[in-house]
Amino acid sequence: MKAIILSAGYGSRLGNLTKELPKSLVDINGKSIIKRQIETFRNNGIKDIIVIAGPNKDKFQLKDIEYVVDKNFHEHEQLGSLMVANKYFQNDIVISFGDVIADDNIMKQMVESTYDIGVAIDLKWEKNYENRTQHTKSEADLALIKSNKLTKIKKNLNFNENYQLGEFLGIMKLSDIGSKKFLDIFEKLNSSHEGKFHDAPSFQKAYLTDMLDELIQTNEIVNPIFVDGNWCEIDTTEDLEKASEKMRDW
Repeated sequence: MKAIILSAGYGSRLGNLTKELPKSLVDINGKSIIKRQIETFRNNGIKDIIVIAGPNKDKFQLKDIEYVVDKNFHEHEQLGSLMVANKYFQNDIVISFGDVIADDNIMKQMVESTYDIGVAIDLKWEKNYENRTQHTKSEADLALIKSNKLTKIKKNLNFNENYQLGEFLGIMKLSDIGSKKFLDIFEKLNSSHEGKFHDAPSFQKAYLTDMLDELIQTNEIVNPIFVDGNWCEIDTTEDLEKASEKMRDW
C-alpha cells in the first residue's frame, strides 16, 4: 500500500507563515503538518509515501520519501496536481490533502477499508465549525449518503431527512481496481472534456471533489468510510491556533 500527499500549494490564507514555505511544512507544536501525516501513515503500516511538491521541493527535507514535482501547479487545481503522480495509480493507495491531519484511529479505518473507492466522512462535522470565523461551514466539502453510497459531493449541500450528511476530510482510499478505474476515467476526460466541469470552470481547474462527483454521476460506486477519531484541517491562522490546542489532547 502507498500513500500520496498533495503538497504543491503554499496556502495564502496562512499569511506570512507560507510566504516562502509550503503549507504542509507549517509547524504545529514543534512538528510540521507533513511530518505528522507521515508518522500516521507509518504507524499504520504504510511505508511507501509519495509527496507531490511544487517548485519549492528543495524546502522538503524528509527521509525515505519519494517526490513528484508539479511544475505547473499554478495552471491547475487539486485534481491536476494529484495526477502528476498517475504512475502510482496501481494497487492500494491512500490519498491525502496536504493540510489535513488525522489520528491513528482514522488512518486505521482508511487502511482497513475494502471499498474500491472509499472517502473519509465525518458525520459529526458541524462541531468542527464551532467558534470558527475565518473558515465557515459554507466552505465544507459535504457529501449526501444513502444506502452506504455517496449520491452527491460539493459545498453548501442541504440536509435531507432521507440521507446522511457528512464532511469529506480530504482523505481517500483506492483499491487496485479503484485506482485503475479512477485513472482511466481521468484520462478519458482529460483528452475530451470541454467547458465547465461540475463546480469548476474547466476540467483543468477541477478539485478532487469535482472528480468524485463525476464518478458518482456516471454510476461508479463511491462509498463513505465513516471515521471515528480526531482530525483537523489547517487552512487559516485561526485553524492553526485551534489545531495546536486540539492536538495537545490527542
